Amino acid sequence: MSSRKKFLKQSAALLAGGTVLNSMDNKAFAIFPNRFSPADRLNIGAIGIKGMGWANVTSALKVPGANLVAICDIDQSVIDQRLADLKKWNIDTDKVKTTGDYRTILDNKDIDLVIIGTPDHWHALIMMQACEAGKHVYCEKPVGNSIGECRAMIAAQKRYDRVVQVGQWQRSQQHFKDAVDFVHSGQLGMIRTVKVSCYQGWMRPQPVVPDSAPPPGVDYKTWLGPAPARPFNASRFHFHFRWFWDYAGGLMTDWGVHLLDYALLGMKAETPKSISALGGKFAYPELYQETPDTLTTLYEFDGFNLVWDSAMGIDNGSYGRTHCIAFIGNNGTLVLDRSGWEVIEEAQAKNKVSRPFVKSSDNGVDRHWINFTDAIRNNKKESLNCNVEAAAHVATVAQMGNIAFRTGQKLTWDKGSGKFTDNKVNDQYMMKVYHNGYKLPKV
Repeated sequence: MSSRKKFLKQSAALLAGGTVLNSMDNKAFAIFPNRFSPADRLNIGAIGIKGMGWANVTSALKVPGANLVAICDIDQSVIDQRLADLKKWNIDTDKVKTTGDYRTILDNKDIDLVIIGTPDHWHALIMMQACEAGKHVYCEKPVGNSIGECRAMIAAQKRYDRVVQVGQWQRSQQHFKDAVDFVHSGQLGMIRTVKVSCYQGWMRPQPVVPDSAPPPGVDYKTWLGPAPARPFNASRFHFHFRWFWDYAGGLMTDWGVHLLDYALLGMKAETPKSISALGGKFAYPELYQETPDTLTTLYEFDGFNLVWDSAMGIDNGSYGRTHCIAFIGNNGTLVLDRSGWEVIEEAQAKNKVSRPFVKSSDNGVDRHWINFTDAIRNNKKESLNCNVEAAAHVATVAQMGNIAFRTGQKLTWDKGSGKFTDNKVNDQYMMKVYHNGYKLPKV
């Protein structure tokens, strides 16, 4: 049996029954590298390893044949913590290179694929350079931090013909696929409204604190990268970069690319005709953030409306859930979240469509990694569950919502030109301005 067939067989075994091994300290993982020749292994370099970057490393190392070669972070304390984690998993850390400069990973000819787990404002630049360097890429969501970046990333993937998976791992969970299949079956009847709710009670910005020197071991200049230069502030750093326009787009791009994605998939929708948004800093006006903690966005499509409703500091969202996508049809409403899905029947519906709650039973991140590495080994980009084009589509729609909020206007989108009808909006928001000598590669 060929090594490729062995990989597929082992991968299928891991996924049998809708589950994968979850404990990284399970010594069974130690046997996987020994089943593959060095030429058949997938050598991995991870860039940005504090949050989801490390979650991706954790899932990647469950894949047969995966081999962690190098890790990169601008915070030495994070690198030290990850080396300690690897030792707990009985991984020889002497064989894992460490660096604070991502370019050393891209220059390493032994590395086959890179994980990008940096703040959002770094995604486009590193992804494009990684493709140019001949690496396959697993990039955290949102794929780009502006509509223009999304388009540039698509162009880079096509030019360099690399396998690029984006970390919208819900696309690899079976219950999400089953729910969308039910929507597509037509049993809900005409769907006129789709509501996407994102209520995150645990999310809370940091207090307003004075600027300060960066902590020891932090390369803050590199962390800023293409973002505008400004003094270090602890309340803008690590996880909380999400609440500042220089680096990200708040809940809309953090959770929105997950949830809006399935709303668009369910409705087979492209781009909206118009977008309007209202919100503000209502929950925590005294805390340090720029993005809204409360936001309602209305997207107009042909034949239906899509509503985004988000709030920090509250868990009791639509249908008593912290997050969900609700397809509201004449016969019933399908409610979908990460835990499962159900159909609530309309009392007067002629067609009986109620479905009891169907619980999720799989690990989406693990499945997403099996899908990614399978596509690499089979050289089948078309088998990816979330390629860069799909990720760019939903990231663009999420960016539209943020732009409508920031301008305070009802915006109209021209599908033919791929622009807003207001050129002033295009000039200001379509592409991020790069600073500090950084430029996106020309493709």
